[in-house]
Amino acid sequence: MAERLEPVPGDWRRVSPKQVGVELAGSASMAVIAAIVAIAAFVLGIGFLSAAFAVAAVIGLISAAIAPGRVRSYGYQLRDDDLLFRRGLLYQRFVAIPYGRMQLIDINRGPVSRALGLSELKFVTAAAATNVTIPGLPEQEAEALRDRLVGLAETRRVGL
Repeated sequence: MAERLEPVPGDWRRVSPKQVGVELAGSASMAVIAAIVAIAAFVLGIGFLSAAFAVAAVIGLISAAIAPGRVRSYGYQLRDDDLLFRRGLLYQRFVAIPYGRMQLIDINRGPVSRALGLSELKFVTAAAATNVTIPGLPEQEAEALRDRLVGLAETRRVGL
């Protein structure tokens, strides 16, 4: 089996494998709710609504099936001048955020993430297209990374 070619070589840091549980919980809950609504609509004789929610349930199941691969695609690099984030299976996305352009670094913890000891780090810049969220970081790693990046951002602030 051939090694995966990295478009951007370097030391990629991965998110926690526990993030698969968070993604599965979201996809599975969507599939279950859609299936319940589809069954109820079928019993009530609303065929179009039943079909629409059945399709939504199937999409939820497919999303759950690809969750492990999606989580493995998440990664980030701390480079000299910026943070590089990647994600995606079919359509890969690479976003470089210069330290000096970071305006806000936020830590979020949803109920499932909190139960698994995970956090997500959200970066806000002036350009809406570069807003990035790194999910599935252990809480201590997220806090340490936030503190480090805030320090780097303050020393490299441009135009202020």
